Amino acid sequence: MSMKERLEATAKNIEGKTQEAIGEITGDPQDKAEGKAKQAEAKFQHSVENIKEKVNQASRDL
Repeated sequence: MSMKERLEATAKNIEGKTQEAIGEITGDPQDKAEGKAKQAEAKFQHSVENIKEKVNQASRDL
């Protein structure tokens, strides 16, 4: 995973956790849901980048 992509996914995860917490504090279910969605998107982005790294490593090992 490139450093830029890793930072973007981590920032999105932090943003999602913050939004979810704000939704919890304020009782806003939409904020909570949007925060959870951002966290899921960040997790997916990390997974995609991990797969890319494994494919690149496998191609170098050939």
